[in-house]
Order: sequence, then C-alpha cells, then structure tokens
Amino acid sequence: MCITLLCVYSAKKISRQLIFVFKTFRMASSISGFRVAVLQLTVTADKSANITNAVNRIQQAKKEGCTLTILPECFNSPYNTGLFRQYSEIIPGGETCQALSKAAKSNGMYIVGGSIPEIHDEKVYNTCTVWDPNGNMIAKHRKMHLFDINIPGGIYFKESDALTAGNTLNTFQLGKFKIGLGICYDIRFSEMATLYRKQGCDMLIYPSAFNMTTGPLHWSLLTRCRAVDNQVFVVVASPARVTNSNYIAWGHSMVVDPWGKILSEASEKDMNLYLDLDFNSRETIRQQIPTENQRRIDIYDTIEIK
Repeated sequence: MCITLLCVYSAKKISRQLIFVFKTFRMASSISGFRVAVLQLTVTADKSANITNAVNRIQQAKKEGCTLTILPECFNSPYNTGLFRQYSEIIPGGETCQALSKAAKSNGMYIVGGSIPEIHDEKVYNTCTVWDPNGNMIAKHRKMHLFDINIPGGIYFKESDALTAGNTLNTFQLGKFKIGLGICYDIRFSEMATLYRKQGCDMLIYPSAFNMTTGPLHWSLLTRCRAVDNQVFVVVASPARVTNSNYIAWGHSMVVDPWGKILSEASEKDMNLYLDLDFNSRETIRQQIPTENQRRIDIYDTIEIK
C-alpha cells in the first residue's frame, strides 16, 4: 500500500502553504513480492579484496532498487579444503560479518551473505549468514551435507577433511515471506527442501559452487527440481568461473520460479542478476496443482528428527 500525505496550512496575515510529503512506503504485509540481486562474484586469494568487492556490489544492488541481495558460496575465500581454516573467522564478530552488517544497514536491505568458513570451538563450518536492514544477523545456516565425492576422470573433493557439518534447518522472514537456507550440496537432498516447504517457506536460497563436472548436468536440473517439487522460488548463487583456480566453479547463478521456469540465468562470467519476484504466481500454481494436499501421508511422510 502506497501512501502520500499532503497537509496545507494557511494564516490570516501570512498566506502560505506548508507542504509535508511523507516518503512513499510499502507495508510488508501487502506487497506481493520484492526485487532481488544475485551477485556472481570473482573470488581471489585476497580476503580483504573479496570483502571489498562484495560490499561495492551490494551498493550497486541498492542503486537497482533491490530489497534482497544474495552472495555466492565461499565468497571471501578460495574453495579449498587446505585453506578453509586459514580463512575462517568467528561469527558474527569477524571482519566479513562486520562488513556485511554495515553494508546491510547503510544500504537498508536484506543480505544473504553467501557462505564463509566459520571457526567455532576449534571446528570449521561452511556457514551462511543473513542480515536485516538494521544490520542485525537474523539467521545462520551451517552446511548440513558435506561435499565428499570421487568421480574418476572428473573430480575428487572431500569437505569433511576440513569441515564439520551443521545439524539444523534455518529460515528467516522477509516481510510476509518465509525463506529457507541451504548451501550447495544441500540442494541434492530433496527431503531437506520438503521440510522447508512443510515449514511454510515461499523461497529457498542456496549459495553454491558447483564444478565443471557436476555443473553442466546437475546445476539447472536440481534447481528446477527443488522448485517444482515444493512449488517455491529457488535461487542458486555461484562464484564466477576462474579458469586458473584450483577449484573451477560452474557459474550460471539462476532464479527459478515454482513452475520450474528459469526466470534469470547468469553466464560463467562475473556479473549481477536483478529480478522482480511476484509471489502471486506461486499461489496460482499451488491452486492449480495442489500437491501439498495430495501427499499420501498415510503411506509416507518426511519429518524432522531434531
């Protein structure tokens, strides 16, 4: 709802008009969506430079009128098991979180801070933080499913050599919309997304860094599947592709609607995506194909253990 207030004042001896214009505002409970930015950032070995680049790009998103900005997985650190501990920091007291908090407050927006290596009780986690327009951390998600794979002739990677898995589902509220969080490999586990849908999520966000082996075949497929299965918007935010890196990211950050349609997709290059999301389409799809009410929970169900 947009409101503009005009007041006119006049006096007998002094004829004048005082006009007070109150800034137009929107009530969170009445809007049907918001504008989102997905930042596909180039990540280098220079942590401070990575943070500065992210902050600058967040400012660009503000100029584009975005309410929510999403950063990629490991945006402040090379994606390398041998470096995670070196780049790790405490949350929320570390330099990356302090920069994100300041950026959220100065730009008046929500920020999903991709992920960074977090150190806690000597353990290292792959952790996503979320910040509100006042600079407060309102959610934190530790990657639940660690990326341990071995594809002969393709890729070998074992996050569990350096990282500890998280154990909880995590959501945050943006106005009337509920958003669930995952990180990269989490997207392969449909049960996790189903639980988020059962919790009432309207959107799922996965900061991610697929590679040149799994990316071409699985990136779009998994993103669209999670969107269609749960009739939610899904966003995957990747680093840009750096061909001389130890780990080469696939790129192709994308936004998918509840129908499984790719609304916007990046190339492999360093770039931003900007998109207006209308959640009315989600309600229409859920009414047309009411899968949530058609589940045979008398035969099967998906439940959260802890």
